[in-house]
Amino acid sequence: MRHLARLADYCSITNMHTKNLAIVWAPNLLRSKQIESACFSGTAAFMEVRIQSVVVEFILNHVDVLFSPKLSSVIRDGAGGPL
Repeated sequence: MRHLARLADYCSITNMHTKNLAIVWAPNLLRSKQIESACFSGTAAFMEVRIQSVVVEFILNHVDVLFSPKLSSVIRDGAGGPL
């Protein structure tokens, strides 16, 4: 995720903003067996992938907070206090 976030830093050159990166990478990062099954129609599959891309875009926009050592230590230690 940090690598993709760094790629987004060069969006002025590559035109790969976090939204574009999320659209491309979300189906691979958040693979869903439901989407791959035959029971999903084209519209339902599109909506599912759209949700996945929003989640990945959020993660890319907040990668420093979500993957910070401080947050990791709070989660690991089980402390419920504020960051």
